Amino acid sequence: MYATRSATASDSSLIAAHRKAMFVAMGHTTVDLESMTRNFEAWVARKLAEGTYLGWITFDGESPVASVGLLLLDWPPIPFDPAGVLRGYLLNVFVEAEYRRRGLARSLLQISLDESRRRGIRCVSLHASEEGRSLYQALGFTASNEMCRTHLES
Repeated sequence: MYATRSATASDSSLIAAHRKAMFVAMGHTTVDLESMTRNFEAWVARKLAEGTYLGWITFDGESPVASVGLLLLDWPPIPFDPAGVLRGYLLNVFVEAEYRRRGLARSLLQISLDESRRRGIRCVSLHASEEGRSLYQALGFTASNEMCRTHLES
């Protein structure tokens, strides 16, 4: 029997571990995941305490098997939401390998979208892995015109 609860700052190490496992599962094994995980754990604990990162964790008994995060971003009004001041960003969608294909990610994503709707957020975005793309599309996500540049040097 699965049970899902909201994450708290005391869950930061679990969320960081799930995030690291998510990147490993996507093949990011040549980067410094240890530093990222250590820095992320402190960051997510702070964001959870501030209330700008909302998370949910699904358990099988006592074992955490899936999690998701929703980052609340201060965002300017946009054409299809001229009064909106927040944007949601879904991140850290992770399900332990042996629990995949059981609807856990879909359930966590639906909780996140419902919370976004409850807060009046009309735009929720994410970055999709190849494995997750079909699920996100089934939930109504579409590719956008967003571009990204990484590795900026100072």
